[in-house]
Amino acid sequence: MENKITVVNSTLSDIDTIFDFYDMAIAHQKKVFNKHWQGFSRTMVETEIAENRQYQILVDGQTACIFAVTFDDALIWGDRDHDAIYIHRIVTHPDFRGFSFVKKIIDWAKVFCAQNNLKFIRMDTWSDNEKLLQHYTQSGFDYVGIADLKKSEGLPKHYEGISLSLFEIKI
Repeated sequence: MENKITVVNSTLSDIDTIFDFYDMAIAHQKKVFNKHWQGFSRTMVETEIAENRQYQILVDGQTACIFAVTFDDALIWGDRDHDAIYIHRIVTHPDFRGFSFVKKIIDWAKVFCAQNNLKFIRMDTWSDNEKLLQHYTQSGFDYVGIADLKKSEGLPKHYEGISLSLFEIKI
């Protein structure tokens, strides 16, 4: 029997689940890589929820993956920051690994872009995370370069002084 998979906006009642997912992701990052997220502001996530920019993927009604989006990312994308949806903080619950959620997010984002006249789906990740770099290109993203962050004001702490690999899909 096929699983029913849906993408829905998160609500304030989901905030503890979102932070549980972040904690799971940080624990996993510490095991498999030399960098990890350093926590997120509850206010930032509440704002994302209020602005309908925090999502979850449900599998048969159960939260299996979360992600956030934004529509501007000038500190990372510079003069290319236009006409795009930027995907951030994808976290898959360990029980749902292998569901290809990045591809499902891309499919969702393509529809979103068409409905909102956007031309790009974009993401970034640490430049030295070879496994993730490969995963994103295998999922359909084009590698478009590196951003060395000079400023990280307003971004989560793990963005301080890092190089990011940039990825996009042109719609």
